[in-house]
Amino acid sequence: MIKLDRYDVAILRILARDGRITKSKLAEEVNLSISPAWERVRKLEESGVIRGYRADIDWVGAFSGSRIIVEVTLSRHTAYDQSRFEARIAAASEVIQCYATGGGIDYVLHVVARDIDRYQRFIDALLAEDLGIERYFTYVVTKVVKDAPGPMLDAPEHFPSGA
Repeated sequence: MIKLDRYDVAILRILARDGRITKSKLAEEVNLSISPAWERVRKLEESGVIRGYRADIDWVGAFSGSRIIVEVTLSRHTAYDQSRFEARIAAASEVIQCYATGGGIDYVLHVVARDIDRYQRFIDALLAEDLGIERYFTYVVTKVVKDAPGPMLDAPEHFPSGA
């Protein structure tokens, strides 16, 4: 784990809010000159703390789709079964997020589909592929109440010492 100082934390907060900020504006906001500020960004990228930059797109709103949360439990928990399931889910364009979890449910998927019928066809295809799905539970999202980067960006006490 990379050790972050207050400048790194400030840079991460700003980039999480605005990944398209100019070098000069970023430097101004963290109170550094351009070269040192941008060198810190480069180091954060190289270390893997900054994984990339992308647009935050409302796919459901843009295409009148449905957001669905799916809990999946596998019948077997071998490395082979898990890697086979994970590879299939990683390749599924319908799945925008997938988390392996502990505590009774093996995976939580966030799925986007044009409509519930297409979602069901996607699930039926997964079941037909015999990926070892023992059971699944579907939850249709009716409203997004909160969608934020996470508490780590707002609460400096969550950072390692020296931040």
